[in-house]
Amino acid sequence: MFVKALRVGLGQLVIFIDFITRPGKKKRPAAAQAQVDAAAKDLTLYQFHACPFCVKTRRALHRLNVPVALKDAKNNEQDRQTLLNQGGRIKVPCLRIEENGQTVWMYESKAIIDYLDRRFAAV
Repeated sequence: MFVKALRVGLGQLVIFIDFITRPGKKKRPAAAQAQVDAAAKDLTLYQFHACPFCVKTRRALHRLNVPVALKDAKNNEQDRQTLLNQGGRIKVPCLRIEENGQTVWMYESKAIIDYLDRRFAAV
């Protein structure tokens, strides 16, 4: 019971620190932002709200100004089952990438952030 309360408290602390230290969004011309928005429609992030690695990934999305659909794999049973059945395991963060008719499930926050930086930083 104590461990669960401690974990919840630390999770809320991580979220609060993220909120007060969140980076600014990347500013783009309207046409470039529209291009990013269109490309982001093929991305979905499966995450837990208070997971530090998920927070790190969401911060990168915010910094790059990439509007990605977020799925709650902890509290939403359907999202959790999709992650397990299609992604192969319940591990977050996980970025679902749909490109050229294929779906890639990318795990690990560092790999996801590197991918996002390569794909969206220059736009």
